[in-house]
Amino acid sequence: MLRMDGHPCPVPKRVGIVHKVSSAEASETAVYVGQFLEGKGVEVLRDEAEVARSADLVVVLGGDGTLIHAAGLLDGRPVPILGVNMGSLGFMTEVPQSGMYAAMDDVLAGRATLSERMKLRVHLHRGGSSERALDAEVLNDVVIAKGALSRMVELDTRCSGEYVTTYKADGIIVATPTGSTAYALAANGPIMYPTMRGVIIAPICPHMLTQRPLVVPDEEKIEILLVNDSEVFMTLDGQSGVKLERGDRIQVKQSYNRVLLVRNKSLDFFGILRAKLRWGER
Repeated sequence: MLRMDGHPCPVPKRVGIVHKVSSAEASETAVYVGQFLEGKGVEVLRDEAEVARSADLVVVLGGDGTLIHAAGLLDGRPVPILGVNMGSLGFMTEVPQSGMYAAMDDVLAGRATLSERMKLRVHLHRGGSSERALDAEVLNDVVIAKGALSRMVELDTRCSGEYVTTYKADGIIVATPTGSTAYALAANGPIMYPTMRGVIIAPICPHMLTQRPLVVPDEEKIEILLVNDSEVFMTLDGQSGVKLERGDRIQVKQSYNRVLLVRNKSLDFFGILRAKLRWGER
């Protein structure tokens, strides 16, 4: 698999704009960004279906959730995404509003570089069936968690056929390195450098405190079986979900698809961590 991390961002001819629709500021900024790009002789796409089909760069105006939505629209197409954060600094939307025009100039001049992020592919098999009831991809994480009033969930977990353990917990998170700074972090998971190759398995409030988060190689195929009767839901990247039943089996493995993010050349990952997690402050 050819890695694109650190490669130059191709100069685009057709740029899609995806903005946070609930934000008036993002909607207004989308108009100005479109005018800026058209002034540079670039074709601008605003319809999401057209963006998904034809864009060779996507400018995201919003937060990390909006960027995840844009990555989903592309459905595996290796199109670079330039994330502009409309609020506080994001882990993925790392370009501030004040720097968005300079960042777009860098892309159009061929000066920008890419950060390659792995995705996970998720298959759901109902009640022991070999047929896939769901086939999806995530950039951050797959979360299997009990409902608010449900009892503890029991999840038989295996890696490439080898038994790991049966987690008795509120749930389990399977996360990418990019997702290590999302929900998995709140479950005491490790912070992974986002371009690394590996997968986090992090139990949520486990009954046994010795059941700690694991990092396994990215080629492992993770299989999780819901053992007991409990109200349980599976959530994909925090944006869509499905109810699970006893006997359902979830398979998680590395996807062949990647998400390509345009780097902010003035800010590295450790700078983002210092800003977001307030390292060094009292």
